[in-house]
This record gives sequence, C-alpha cells and structure tokens, in this order.
Amino acid sequence: MKTKLLLILLSFTTVLIAQERSKLNQKDISVSPFIDGTILTPETETKSPLVILIADSGPTDRNGNQQMMTNNHLRYLAEGLYKEGIATFRYDKRIIKQMKDRTVNEESIRFDDFIKDAKDIVAYFKRSQAFSKIYVLGHGQGSTVGTVAAQDGVDGFISIAGPGRSIDNVIVEQLSEQAPGLKDNARTAFDELAANGSTQSYSEGLASIFRPSIQPFIRSWMKYDPSVEIQKLNVPVLILAGDKDLQVLPSEGEVLKAAKPDATYMVIKNMNHPLKEMKAADDDLVNQKSYNEPKRPVIPELIEAVATFVNQ
Repeated sequence: MKTKLLLILLSFTTVLIAQERSKLNQKDISVSPFIDGTILTPETETKSPLVILIADSGPTDRNGNQQMMTNNHLRYLAEGLYKEGIATFRYDKRIIKQMKDRTVNEESIRFDDFIKDAKDIVAYFKRSQAFSKIYVLGHGQGSTVGTVAAQDGVDGFISIAGPGRSIDNVIVEQLSEQAPGLKDNARTAFDELAANGSTQSYSEGLASIFRPSIQPFIRSWMKYDPSVEIQKLNVPVLILAGDKDLQVLPSEGEVLKAAKPDATYMVIKNMNHPLKEMKAADDDLVNQKSYNEPKRPVIPELIEAVATFVNQ
C-alpha cells in the first residue's frame, strides 16, 4: 500500500511540473540554418531584458545536455530567470544539427564557427528590437565564445565557470595536476601546433587532444585568450565561479577579474560545473554523479546573482 501511495504521489508531482512548464511563454525558433533554439519571454507590460545562453564544450544542446550526459542545467537556468522577469534564448550548438543531418565533418570544425553563431544570434535579436536590453551569458567554453560575441554592442556579459587563459595553457595546467608526466609533452605539441599548423609530437596518452582530425579546431581555439578578449568589453561584466567545480577552478575567474578590474566577481559556495548545488561533505564521485541527474535543479544562488546583475 505504501509503495502504491508513493507511486501516486510521484506521478502527481510529475504532472504538476509538466503543467507548470506548459504555462511558460516559450517558442522554438531558427535564427539561421545552423541555429535552432528556444526563447522564453515573460508576459510583462513592458519589454523585458534578454539573456542569450551559450553552452559549454562538446555536442551540447539547448538544455545543456549531451548524448551520455543529461542534467538540464541550461533549461533550469532559463526557467529560473523567466520567473525573475527575464527572457532567455538558448540554442543547440551547430554540431547537434549536423549530427542529426549526418553532415558532421570533424576536420572542418573551427572555434570561429561557434563565435559566428553567437554573433548571428546577437544581431538577430538586436534587429528585433523586442527587448529592453540584451546580455550574453557563456558557460565554460561558451564563456570564451561569449566574450567575443559580447563585443558586438550588447548591454552586458556574464561568464559562468569560464577559463581565464587560452585553452592550451588551461590543459597544460590541468595535466600538471592530474597527469604530470604528460605536461611537458603537451606543451611541446601545443607549441608545434601553433607554429606549424599541425603536430605529431604527442604520446598516445594525449591522442584525444591531438588526433589529426581535431588539430585544426584546437589550433583555432588557441588563438583566443579570454583575459585579452574580456578587456575589449566596454559593458558591465559579471564573473561567476563555483567552489565545487571540478573542471574550471575559481582561480580561472580570478584571472578574468585581474584582466577586467571593474567586473563583478563572485564565487558561489557549493556550486559545481553543471551549476548544481553540492553539500560541503560531497566527494568527487557525488559531484560527478550530478552530471547525469536531470531532475536536480540549478543552485538558486546562481539565478539570484544573474537576475540581480541583469535587473540592476
């Protein structure tokens, strides 16, 4: 009897969540042949501000998910901001559409493609004149993309768990902590890639980073130093980091803050990389498990910090 009652309660809760989500004023739109996304627009008497959400690395969809990783962090962030009277646009990275169309060619992917998509989105919504202000928000790799896209005349930029240094320096630093024996080899390979356009000077342990088909993409990514790009912004900047982030340490946010002294910098206590709330005692295994917990909401302090910045 208790089991049946629990199932009934769980089903009822699921129905309520589905009904609440169906009440959101949302619409799927295509900004370009490469960009499909979802816009959430609060029903207000005046124009609301818009935040464009740019996802992290990998084949990430508009909700923040990948094939083997579902946690819905971008969807929850968008819905949280919606409740604060802020519109959002979140979109599938172009590789998602290419995967569906079976047109993916790894050798042809460039970091500049992601920047172009983000700039096209900014231009699309600026032309619409439908919003009081436009902000760009980037998560992880999306922070670097967003730093460049936000140079196209938006009203503010928000970095969440964004690296402060170029990707080669970030990876070399990570290897020095996690696999010190590969650090020098990686540095040599990155330097050769930058100088010659390709490299063969890497060990088998670094093949996932330097396999020939992905080298053009890595080289195109290396060109962008976030601490240099952020200095080009003449708009308010918010830099957020989580002290439970296993991928991008708060020290990267400190690099961005040092490059942009007038930015607001905040470390959100107990926030991990997929923007979920960890307990102080949670170990790395529990932290990693949250990457595949689609029902776990994002930490409320994140929504509060972004909403305060946008509405100020």
